[in-house]
Amino acid sequence: MDYVSVLERTLVHNFLHFLIPALATWIFYRKDWRSSYIFLMLTMLVDLDHLIADPIFDPQRCSIGFHPLHSEIAITIFALMLIHKKLRIFGFGLLIHMSLDGLDCAWMASFSPGIPNS
Repeated sequence: MDYVSVLERTLVHNFLHFLIPALATWIFYRKDWRSSYIFLMLTMLVDLDHLIADPIFDPQRCSIGFHPLHSEIAITIFALMLIHKKLRIFGFGLLIHMSLDGLDCAWMASFSPGIPNS
């Protein structure tokens, strides 16, 4: 596959933001999966930093390193949240979110129209 449409990539990316946390709660928080899934979904609020970007949504823009809550400093703080038991699930969710956004950036780079995929 040499080309994936922007719409297809965006749909898959957003679907993964719901699927991967669901799988994570099923694997790591099975006893309390409902509230754990809600906590992981709350970490999607990290995307509120998109509201200060112009344009707010650009399907061809990599979020990592562009938005303030998607910066290396923010991601380091999210990783440090894993240390504190009460913050761990939020740190876990935020790192899942950043990983998926990073995957989207890599996917975008590898399937960009007009750029040979080697």
